[in-house]
Amino acid sequence: MSDGPFIIERIFNAPVSTVWKAITDNAEMKKWYFNIADFKPEIGFEFNFAAGDSKKTYVHLCKVTGAIPEKKLSYTWRYEGYEGNSEVIFELFPEGDKTKLVLTHAGLETFPSDPSFAKENFAKGWAHIIGASLKNFVEGVNA
Repeated sequence: MSDGPFIIERIFNAPVSTVWKAITDNAEMKKWYFNIADFKPEIGFEFNFAAGDSKKTYVHLCKVTGAIPEKKLSYTWRYEGYEGNSEVIFELFPEGDKTKLVLTHAGLETFPSDPSFAKENFAKGWAHIIGASLKNFVEGVNA
C-alpha cells in the first residue's frame, strides 16, 4: 500500500441525518464503534478509548478538529506512549435518500514502523467498522 492517506467510500441505505447521528451521538456510537466514555461533535472536545488485538490494547487519544453538522466530522487520532499523529475525517454526501460516506485516515506514516501500525491493519479495521458495523447499524440490520 502507498504512503498516502487511507480512504474508504461506502453508500448507506439511510439518510444523512441518520448517519450523522450515528457518528456523533455517543449512545449510538457505543452500538457500532468503540466504547467511548463521552463524545461531543465540538471543535476541541477530547476523547479516548482503548482498543487493540489479542496481544495488546492501545489507548487512542483523539481531539475533534472539525464538525459541520450532517457534512463533515474530523478528529486527531494518536496513541498514548507512541509517536505519531493522524487525522480521521468523515464526510457525508446525500445521494437521494441514501448517504455516501467518505472516510479518510491521513498521517498513518507518522506512526512507528511497528506491524501493529501497518496501513493494511487500518484498511482491515476501517473496512469492518465502516463497511459492516456502521452500515448494519444505520440500515437497521441486526438492530
